[in-house]
Amino acid sequence: MRKTFGSGSSWEQTLGYSRAVQVDNTLYISATAASGDNGIVGEDFYTQTKFILEKLGAVLAEAGFAYEDVVQSKLYLTDISKWEDAGRAHGEVFGEIRPTLSLVHVLPFLDPKMLVEIELVAQKSAS
Repeated sequence: MRKTFGSGSSWEQTLGYSRAVQVDNTLYISATAASGDNGIVGEDFYTQTKFILEKLGAVLAEAGFAYEDVVQSKLYLTDISKWEDAGRAHGEVFGEIRPTLSLVHVLPFLDPKMLVEIELVAQKSAS
């Protein structure tokens, strides 16, 4: 079974991708930025990470998953020296769940106000 989930972003059609793709009991979520209705939310790594994780919580829920199902998390940071700020927000959500984690230092994103992107993989136990 393969099912796609969209966010309504024009980028999805232009670039040919989905916000998330579920294959059987695994959900793959595209890298997500702190974009809100009025542009980028937050001007620091902690605030953007927190906002992104809230967005991703909604994506997980729409697909019938939860934070507890997340097995892999990747944080892409434009300034690796700010890893503790992003990590603190990540730990507030995943401290007890403890998925695998990659912290990746990247060049600036398309919008220079974007400081963080997060990509998740979630998996439900086979029942």
